[in-house]
Amino acid sequence: MKFPESLIAHVLLDGKKGLEIGPSAHNPFGLDTIKVGRDTKGTVYEAEELRICGEVQKLDYFCEGDDLPFRDGMFDFVVASHVLEHFPDPIKAIKEWLRVVRRYGIVFIIFPHKDRTFDQDKPRTTLNQLVLRHQQAETSREAQDDHHTIWITEDALELCAAMSWPVLLWRDADDKVGNGFLFCIQK
Repeated sequence: MKFPESLIAHVLLDGKKGLEIGPSAHNPFGLDTIKVGRDTKGTVYEAEELRICGEVQKLDYFCEGDDLPFRDGMFDFVVASHVLEHFPDPIKAIKEWLRVVRRYGIVFIIFPHKDRTFDQDKPRTTLNQLVLRHQQAETSREAQDDHHTIWITEDALELCAAMSWPVLLWRDADDKVGNGFLFCIQK
């Protein structure tokens, strides 16, 4: 089984060249992307991909998604689904994604919504916590359930406002699975 593709992503990004951070075989976008991420061989992520859809996503580059080996402004967009919560410093990650998109490029993100996932009993991550992590250059990749950040839609919008990142559009429920929310930042 594969999750449906995002119609919103296709409307915004078809015909453009992008970068997909942390792709998975069961959660495709169907866009023209270079796929980058960590090596998941032998991990729970690989096992989950195999369990859900019988295959593992092949990557074009192995790298950390918040330290990309690409030049500034190289892509029309960056897309990531259920990935940003795995970074200890999401501000650093989004800044890196904005760095590699061209002027007016789009960063398209789907987050797991606290109330619609296994994160429902965990406390929300505050803006102050995110800023402090960024100021302290937080790098620890260890987190409970591998989620460093627990959010609802309003928290992500608050972060974008605080960082002066222009939100092109947002939806409280994503149009792929519905257990997350999406928003697009335009550079």
